[in-house]
Amino acid sequence: MAGRCKYSCATASETLEWIKAIVDFIKPFTFLINAHVVNFFSDRLWEAVDKDWIDCLRNESTENLLLIPSGIVQDHWPDSLKEFVLTLKSLEFPRQQADLQMVWPSFPVTSLNTVLAQGMNLKKKHEVEVLSAVVNSIANTEKADAIVDVGAGQGYLAQVLSFQYQHSVVAIDASSHHGKVTNARAERIKKYYAAQMRKNGSGNKNPNVPKTITCRVMSIDTLKALSNMSLHSDDVEQSKLVEQNHQECEGRKLRSSCNSLVLAGLHACGDLSVTMLKTFVECKEVKAVVSIGCCYNLLSEEGIDLAGSPSGFPISHGVKSLGFTLGKSSRDLACQSAERWRSLEMDAGVRNFELHAFRAAFQMVLCKYYPEVIITSPSVGRQGKALRRQQQRRILESRLRIEDHTCPSFDQKHCGIAYSFLNPKESKMDDKSVSMLDTAALSHGNSFNRSTRCEHTVSDDKYLLFEKYCLSGLCRLDLKPLDNLNLHRLWDEAEPFADIIGPYWSLRAALAPVLETYILLDRLLFLQEQGSSLEAVMLPVFDPVLSPRNVAIIAKKPKS
Repeated sequence: MAGRCKYSCATASETLEWIKAIVDFIKPFTFLINAHVVNFFSDRLWEAVDKDWIDCLRNESTENLLLIPSGIVQDHWPDSLKEFVLTLKSLEFPRQQADLQMVWPSFPVTSLNTVLAQGMNLKKKHEVEVLSAVVNSIANTEKADAIVDVGAGQGYLAQVLSFQYQHSVVAIDASSHHGKVTNARAERIKKYYAAQMRKNGSGNKNPNVPKTITCRVMSIDTLKALSNMSLHSDDVEQSKLVEQNHQECEGRKLRSSCNSLVLAGLHACGDLSVTMLKTFVECKEVKAVVSIGCCYNLLSEEGIDLAGSPSGFPISHGVKSLGFTLGKSSRDLACQSAERWRSLEMDAGVRNFELHAFRAAFQMVLCKYYPEVIITSPSVGRQGKALRRQQQRRILESRLRIEDHTCPSFDQKHCGIAYSFLNPKESKMDDKSVSMLDTAALSHGNSFNRSTRCEHTVSDDKYLLFEKYCLSGLCRLDLKPLDNLNLHRLWDEAEPFADIIGPYWSLRAALAPVLETYILLDRLLFLQEQGSSLEAVMLPVFDPVLSPRNVAIIAKKPKS
C-alpha cells in the first residue's frame, strides 16, 4: 500500500502548484526536518512526535520501519500516521527509472567495453553508460560542435562521449589531480582506439581525446568563458592547467569557435549544478543542458548563507516568493535515499539504528564532559564500518567459545581499542574469515529490544559497543578520557529510549524524497519561468537502487 504522485510539472503553473502543496504539508513538520539526530537523547527529540505514532512504531519490526521512506504503511497503524506517510509519497517526484526508448525513439544504450570501463564500479558504470547515451542523443539532435563536461571528476563521462561516441569534449574540474588522472587514462584509452582504427583500415587518423581544464567554477561568468573557449589545440592544451583564479578567468576574453554547445554534469556538486542551468539560460552558444545534481547539503541558500551573493537555492521566482527556507540540516536530509533504505537487510538496518543511537549517546558525553567541544560542531567521522567489523569478530569469538573471560579496565584498554577502530586495515583477516563473520552476524540478529546486560557475553552487550564507540570518537577528536568519565551512567539514561531512534529516523527519512523534490522543482521552475525561449523536463534516468540521485534536468532551446 503506497501513495501515488498526483501532481504534474509539465508547465510552470503546475510546477508551482506542486511546490506550494509540498510547502503547505511539510511546514508543520519543520521540527523533524530541522532536527539534528545527534541531539536525539540530549534534547529528547521524540517528545515532539505524536505519541500514538511513537508507541505504535516502537513495537514495529525493523523491516517495516525501513519501508516507511518508500511510502509503505501497515493496516494496524493510526490513521494519522498512515495519512502522513502516504501524503508524503504522493508529493514526491517518482524515482523509478524512465523508459528512455519511449522518450528518444531508437535510443541506444551501449555497454562499455573493458577498456572504457576500467576503474569504474557497478554504480559508476551504470551511470556513465546511461548518461553518455542521453547526452549523445541530445548532442546529435542539436548538432553540437562540442560537449562540456562540468565537474568531470576523473573524466569517465567525457572519455566515453569522446572515444565511443566521437564527440569533441572539454572536461572541467576544480581538482588538478583529477585533470592529471583524466589525461593519463585518456592516453591509455587512445592507444587502444588508435590500434583499433589501424586494424579497421582507418589509416593514421587519431581518435578524439577530451581536453581537460582545471578551474574552480565560482560563477556563471567563469563557466560561460570556459564554455566558449576554443577546442583547438592552440587554445586548450590537453595537459595544461588553467592557472588563473576565477576573477581573472571571468574577465578574460576567450575566442570561440563553437556555435553550438551542450553542457553535461554527472552529479555536479552543490551550486555547480545550478550554475550550469544559469549558464545555459544566459549563454547563447549553449543549446542544451543535462544536469544531475547531488550534495544538496553544500548548496548555498538565500537568507541563510552570505547576504548579497548569488545562491544555489532557491533560484526560481516562484519559490523565492514563498519564503520557505530549508537550512543545512533539511538539505542534508534531502540526500537520503528511500530505495537504499528499502534494500537494506534487517540486520544491516538494526546496526544502522544502533550506530545512530551510539552517536546520539556520545553527544551526551560531549555535552556533559566536554562542553567546549560542542561549540565547534564536532564530526567524529564514519565509525560504523570499523565498529561493525569489531562487533562481527566478537560474535564469531563468542560462537567459537574462544573469548577471553577477563575484562580489562577502562584505562588499560582504551588506546588499543581506539587504534584498531582508527586503523581497521591493520586487521589481518582473509576472505574466508570475513565470510564467516558475515554469516555469524546475520545469524546473530542484534536488537535493542533483545539486549541483555552481561559483562562477559559481549555479543549481546550494547554497553560495551557504546563504550568502544565513545573511545574511538574521543580519539578522533583528540580528547583524552577524563578521570570522572562515567559512560555507564550516561548509557543507562539513554538505553531506555534507544529503541525509539529507529522509528524517529524512519519518519524523518520519509520526508527526504519530498525535500529533494522541492529542490529539483525549484530548478525546473527557474527554467520554465524563462517562457517559450526554452523547453525543460525532469527525468529519472538511472536505476534508483544503484544511483539514488537519478533525476536529470534536461533543457534545450528551440531551433529558430
